[in-house]
Amino acid sequence: MRILGIDPGFAITGYSIIDYIGNKFHLETSGAILTEAKTSFPLRLEKINKELDHIIKMYQPDAMAIEELFFNNNAKTAINVAQARGVILVTARQNNLNIYEYTPLQVKQAVTGYGRADKIQVQRMVKMILNEEKLPKLDDVTDSMAMAICHAHSSKFAQRL
Repeated sequence: MRILGIDPGFAITGYSIIDYIGNKFHLETSGAILTEAKTSFPLRLEKINKELDHIIKMYQPDAMAIEELFFNNNAKTAINVAQARGVILVTARQNNLNIYEYTPLQVKQAVTGYGRADKIQVQRMVKMILNEEKLPKLDDVTDSMAMAICHAHSSKFAQRL
């Protein structure tokens, strides 16, 4: 199974493509779609759409795992992330991808075995599970890897969006 893991955002959207075959993981690629603050918001969303569409067409994942939206104290940020997430969901559906969403608690549980794990614990486990020497500098990319790992561990029980 080839999984596209997504950590949604409007400034940084982390993505990773992970193959999960026979209980073994292989990181195919990972990165971030970056948009600049000085660019108009609609153009930022368009860039997310175009780059994600290209990634999906290039790597042909079987499913997409994305973080469930949570609300923070900054309503404007939450709304903007929700809009970016909407673009991501539509892009995935336009490419006929099955979409699964997970809460941060579910991701931590699936990756570390402990739903209240801190970011460092999750990063260490992602590095170990994927057998990588080092992780990307951007947390958003590592979070997308954790999202894909979560789906691999949870896919038997996951409900599609």
